[in-house]
Amino acid sequence: MNSADTSSSLPAPVYWLALGAFAIGTEGFMISPLLPGLASDLSVSIETAGQLVTVFALAYGLSSPVLTALSGGMNRRKLLLASMVAFALSNLLAFAAPSFWALMGARVLLALSAGLYVPGANALASVIVPPNRRGRAIAVVNGGITVAIALGVPLGAVIGHALGWRMTFAGVAGLAALATAGLLIGLPHDIGASVPVASLRERIAVARQPVVLATLLTTTLWAMGAYTVYTYLSPFLAGVAGLAGAQIGMVMFMWGLAAAIGVVTGGAANDRLGPLAVIVPTIALSGLAFATLSISARLLSPASALVPVIAAIALWGVAHWAFYPAQQARLIDIAGVKVASIVLSLNASFMYIGFSMGAALGALTMAHASVRSLGWVAALCELAALLLTAAINARPLAANVPCAVERDVASR
Repeated sequence: MNSADTSSSLPAPVYWLALGAFAIGTEGFMISPLLPGLASDLSVSIETAGQLVTVFALAYGLSSPVLTALSGGMNRRKLLLASMVAFALSNLLAFAAPSFWALMGARVLLALSAGLYVPGANALASVIVPPNRRGRAIAVVNGGITVAIALGVPLGAVIGHALGWRMTFAGVAGLAALATAGLLIGLPHDIGASVPVASLRERIAVARQPVVLATLLTTTLWAMGAYTVYTYLSPFLAGVAGLAGAQIGMVMFMWGLAAAIGVVTGGAANDRLGPLAVIVPTIALSGLAFATLSISARLLSPASALVPVIAAIALWGVAHWAFYPAQQARLIDIAGVKVASIVLSLNASFMYIGFSMGAALGALTMAHASVRSLGWVAALCELAALLLTAAINARPLAANVPCAVERDVASR
């Protein structure tokens, strides 16, 4: 792509990169509504089945920065093709998995390939367009994951309830194969030959700055709250509101639309008001939504709980995902524009680590309390995120961090 090109359209490769992100987002988020049927089919408890979420998110969060750094010298086109082929094949392994542990192994492979693809796709999208369209190109690639949350996940839930959980993995394998074909045809052989990739030492140099690390930990706490509930949303809806099958799929569809609205409105609000003016209220509203889930579960009958539960889930979707673009902007403000790609990659890793910890926390809550307590535990995670944000904002040295981080990275 010629950087001098000033036309308003984006090159076709950006959209093929987004299709790969859509396939990855669909697989990563779709498993929660499938857990009851999956657990029954594989003869494990739902808490045990939930560890499929824990392991995927943990493997993604820990491996992504390491594999991205180690593969920095590889041809971008070959790397993205290889990771998407591995993702497609891993979905087929999940489709054919004869046991729970075989499915667990397939989920680890899915996480490794996804954690390699997404940062690579974002990096490539940022360099194959002129600087004045870089933000739009990255937004389109990440929009693949947003569309997956809004459409792919609930569609997977409906397919899973109608045809069985295995068919959802088969469907995602088909999406991944289509994305692979698009990348193969649509990406020139020399595309992204000069894409810079931060080394592991540079990533650690950014993350070890106290204010940056504390802000990343806020992302982890935010994500923990979400996945404490999200992982076990199907049994929660069944036990508290009396929903089942396609009804749960419709709730997931509504949550996905709310999440997509949240991403868009959060980004727009951040541009108008600044990151903290978005981050603080969205964390607080997320905590309120989670608390409402448990209050409704404790005090209301299933028929009476349905409306407040649905309303709380919608509020959660909007508020929780409105936080994310503002948190990204906040991290760039703190760490500095020069290391923006590093800190945003780290933010994604800390988010997935939070997803993993939230899924594990939800399992512990289910095992030692009840499904009705999930909202309280999630609300406590959001409260911790809110308090940590307040503590970070109270630090007078926060404004000096960008220079310190950039000097540290430059010195290496």
